[in-house]
Amino acid sequence: MNTSSVVSRLSQLRELMHEAQIDAYLVLSSDPHLSEYLPAHWQSRAWLSGFAGSAGTLLLTLQDAALWTDSRYWVQAEQDLAGSGIRLMKQGAPGVPEPSAFLAAHSGKTLCFDAQVMPLTAYRAWQDWAQQQGWQLTTTDHLLNQLWVSRPALPAEPVYVHEANFSCRSRQDNIQALRQEMDQKGARWHLLSSLDDIAWLLGLRGADVAYNPIFLAHMLVGTDEAYLFVEPSKVEPVLKQALAQDGVYVRPYDHLAQQLQALPADQQLLFDPEAVTAGVVLAAQHMNWLQENNPSTLFKACKNEQELAHIRATMREDGIALCEFFAWFEAEVQKRPVSELEVDEHLTAARARRPHFVSPSFATIAGFNANGAMPHYQATATQYAWIKGDGLLLIDSGGQYLGGTTDITRVVPIGTPTQEQRQDYTLVLKAMIALAQAVFPQGVSGQHLDAIARMPLWRAQVDYGHGTGHGVGYFLNVHEGPQSISWRLRPGRTPVALQPGMVTSNEPALYRPDQWGIRIENLIAVQPEITNEFGAFLSFETLTLCPIDTRCVLVEWLTEDELRWLNAYHAQVREQLAPHLEKDALQWLLMRTEPLEK
Repeated sequence: MNTSSVVSRLSQLRELMHEAQIDAYLVLSSDPHLSEYLPAHWQSRAWLSGFAGSAGTLLLTLQDAALWTDSRYWVQAEQDLAGSGIRLMKQGAPGVPEPSAFLAAHSGKTLCFDAQVMPLTAYRAWQDWAQQQGWQLTTTDHLLNQLWVSRPALPAEPVYVHEANFSCRSRQDNIQALRQEMDQKGARWHLLSSLDDIAWLLGLRGADVAYNPIFLAHMLVGTDEAYLFVEPSKVEPVLKQALAQDGVYVRPYDHLAQQLQALPADQQLLFDPEAVTAGVVLAAQHMNWLQENNPSTLFKACKNEQELAHIRATMREDGIALCEFFAWFEAEVQKRPVSELEVDEHLTAARARRPHFVSPSFATIAGFNANGAMPHYQATATQYAWIKGDGLLLIDSGGQYLGGTTDITRVVPIGTPTQEQRQDYTLVLKAMIALAQAVFPQGVSGQHLDAIARMPLWRAQVDYGHGTGHGVGYFLNVHEGPQSISWRLRPGRTPVALQPGMVTSNEPALYRPDQWGIRIENLIAVQPEITNEFGAFLSFETLTLCPIDTRCVLVEWLTEDELRWLNAYHAQVREQLAPHLEKDALQWLLMRTEPLEK
C-alpha cells in the first residue's frame, strides 16, 4: 500500500475522532467469527495501517499510533509501516508494553472499538482496564464506516454439501453427538460462531473465506431444534429443505441477535468464550452462561478411520504434484533465474492437475535467502526476489482437496550452500525427526512434547519463535484446534491432550534475520502405539509424502537412529509415489530418495 494513503487515512480518522470526542481507537485483525483469514470486508486493520500480515493490533490516539504483532511478522511489519508514523511494537519482546499499558500512558477518557469483532475474553479485560483507569468504552465502530466509503461487501458465495464420497459423517450423527454433550452439561442452547465448527457439524462447505472452504454463518443449536444464520440466497432450496428435514432451519445472517434476545432468561446457553465475540454474545446476557470449549472442536479434531484413509490418499496426490513441481523447478533454475512468484504459480498449477483439488490451503510462502527468514513472508507483484546464485529457498505450501487438507514446507539449496547453512539445516532436520519418532503416554499434551523437537536446537543455543505444530482440518481450516504443539499457551487456555486421529503439523525451524530461514514440515497423525502394564502409549504416523532434500544434510551430525528414520521415510515416499510418476518427475523422485550413508 502507498504510504501516503495510510498517512491520509490516519489523519482523516483522527479528525473524525476529534469531532466525536474519542481519544483512542483500537482496530483488531478479526471478524465476528474470529477467523484467521478475513474476508476483505473486515480487513480494516490492514486497510488503515498498510501492514499486510494476518495478525496485528492497531492502536491510534490523537497524537500517536502503534501496531502490535508477533515475531513471525516483525521484519515484514518494519517494512510495511516505514514512513506511516505507526510505531512497531514487537509483541512478546522484553520491555514491550501491552496495548492497555501503552494507552494508560496517554491522556484521554474514551476508547472506541468494534465489539462485533472483539473476543469476549479481550472485551472483559478492556472493561476491567477502563474501570481501573477511569476510561469509557464506545463499542460501536461508526467512524470506520464513515471513512471507508469503498468498503467491500460481504462475500456471497454459495453453500454446498461436502461430497458424499468424502464426507465420512452424517449431519444427524454430528448433531446428536453434540446434543448428548449439551445434555450432560445441562445446556438448553449452544451458540456457535466459529465457521469450521459450523461447516463440520452440518457437513457443508463454502468459499467465503480465502483458502478455507467455509461460509459466513452463526448457529444456534437447541435440544430440539437448530437455526443456521446465513444469507438465505446462498442456500439452494433443495439444501434448505434437506436441512429442515434434519431440524436445522435457515434464518437471515443478521437475525442472530434478535433470536438470542428472545430466548428465555432461565435457560442455559453453552458457548466457548474464546470463540465468540462480545458483540455477538452480549445479545444473550440475560441468560445463564455455560462457558466451555465447543464440543464439536474436539469431535472434528479426531479424524475417524475413513477420514484418515482419504487423507492418506490425498497426501499421495499432493506428493505427486510436488514431485512434478520440483522436477520442473530444479531443471529450470539451472537455466535461468526463477522468481519467487513463479514458484507459487507452477506449484498451484501442479496441484490443480490432481483429482479432487479445490484450492491452495493458504498463500504459498516462497522465500529466497533473507526472505525465508520471515516465517510468513509473502512475495507480491511489486516486491519479490529472483532465485539465482547461492542460497536457500524455503517453500511452504498446501492444498485443499475434497479428501483432506495438506501443509508442507521444504528447503531447497540453490548453488552451493555454506557450512553454516548446512549446520542449521541439519539441526532443524534432527528436531523434526525427534518429534516424528516420539512415543508418549495417553494424556500427554503438545505442550509437553514441544521440548522434544526443540532439544537439538536448544543444545546449539538457537530457537524459533512460533509453535512446532498446529492442528489441521479435514477439507477445512489448515489451522484448527484444540490441540497444538507449543510450550507457549494463549492466556486462559489449558493444554489439550493429544488423542488418536488428531492430525498435526511437525515444523521446527531456525531463522537468521537478513540471511536465511529453514523450516521442514510434515503432517503427522496421532496413533495408538501399545498398551501394557504402564498404560496406553501413543505415537505419530507421518502422513506427508515428499522427499526431504538431503544436499544440505551433514550426515555425520545424524545419529544412526536419525539416519535410519530418514532413509525409511524416503523408502516409503518412493514406494508410494513412484508408480504414479514418469519421466522427469520420476527421475527426480528416485534421485532425491537415494539412501544416505555415513
